[in-house]
Amino acid sequence: QIVFSAVYYFSAIPVYTGWLVVGYSTVYTMFPVLCLVLDEDVSIDVAFAYPELYRELQKGRSLSVKTFLLWVFKSVYQGSVIMVLTVLIFQGSFINAVSISFTALVLTELLMVASLVHRWTIHMAVAELFSLGIYIGSLFLLQTYFDTEFIFTGEFLARTAIITAASVAPVVVYKAAHRRCSPP
Repeated sequence: QIVFSAVYYFSAIPVYTGWLVVGYSTVYTMFPVLCLVLDEDVSIDVAFAYPELYRELQKGRSLSVKTFLLWVFKSVYQGSVIMVLTVLIFQGSFINAVSISFTALVLTELLMVASLVHRWTIHMAVAELFSLGIYIGSLFLLQTYFDTEFIFTGEFLARTAIITAASVAPVVVYKAAHRRCSPP
């Protein structure tokens, strides 16, 4: 929202309103995030056999100011990329820009949650697909927010894919390089 307002001379025009905000905060992203609670790094047998694996957690180092600031940086980066690229490649009506940026936002969140999973279970896969299905269904139900003719065009799919890739790829590449250089 800040980036969008800054691009348009700090006007107080909200990008996402009404059901989009409610949907994002609840249905579109809630299920995959809640399923992260069910994620396991290692099996229960290994955890009991090697309790030193969780020594870091006992010291409280995993939830530090550094971790929090990294999360904030990733969020600001991804939000900025989504809004700046949407404005740069924006052509046509405002509703099309909202459709592209909001779809990229939802896909980014679902992909970021998927990248955090250590061991995939059926619950996590169902949660991701259910959230995606709910969002796709709402594209047809919330016609005041989405132009249904536009969302079936190659232009919509291409722009959404480019923006989503630009917001997710650097974070995933950094995470993969970090895991490769310093495995857990």
